[in-house]
Amino acid sequence: MKTTTRRLTVPLRVMALCAVLLAGSAASQAQELVVSAAASLTNAFQTVGRAFEQSKPGAKVTFNFAASGPLLAQIQQGAPVDVFASADQETMNKAATANLLAEPTRVDFAANTLVLIVPATAKETPRKLGDLSGATYQRVSTGTPATVPVGRYTTEAIEKAGLTATLQPKWIYGESVRQVLNYVARGEVDAGFVYRTDAMIEPDKTRIALTVPTTTPVSYPIAQIATSKQPTLAVEFIAYVRSAPGQAILQRFGFSKP
Repeated sequence: MKTTTRRLTVPLRVMALCAVLLAGSAASQAQELVVSAAASLTNAFQTVGRAFEQSKPGAKVTFNFAASGPLLAQIQQGAPVDVFASADQETMNKAATANLLAEPTRVDFAANTLVLIVPATAKETPRKLGDLSGATYQRVSTGTPATVPVGRYTTEAIEKAGLTATLQPKWIYGESVRQVLNYVARGEVDAGFVYRTDAMIEPDKTRIALTVPTTTPVSYPIAQIATSKQPTLAVEFIAYVRSAPGQAILQRFGFSKP
């Protein structure tokens, strides 16, 4: 009888230990937040993420950076995302229409400016958008308008300037604003449209030629995804982005208040 008791006691202890380990693992996973954010937010949000983790012991923020359009497509296809930050209102509107957002968590948290940049080694600098129609500028880059917000902002500006037909053969489209920045930095194109915050990243390889007025303000919305497994942490992250410390980080990287 005693032998039987001992044989039963060992498995029970093992099971109890496994239960504790599994509970600890679940608790650890419960603190992980997945944030899909526009490529232009890469540097700023990485810093925001570290600051948020320090303010929230046990929390871990995992980022997925890309153009806003592809990020939305991933969420629509079921990607496990908790928070979505877009570089434009149009993409977030599509997310809302598809019932992907947890209402009323959507808020604007930053603003930006569209600029035209050229390689630092360029011998000439365009003084107005019309200069791009000249022979000096054979390759001009921006993001793919259908999926990359900077491309849509650029298209609006070019249409307003009456340069749509003239520049059509010159476009070299990038999959994100950061790819456009890289094209210019490497001298693979003669000029490119990016956000001011992106131009600040490569000051030795690019220079800003001019600020480009946009019909639609360059504003950034953020929201919790309705299927988030971490709704409380998602709301806390959004609140941190909008807090004084979060806004200070964003402004340090060139973003302005919404």
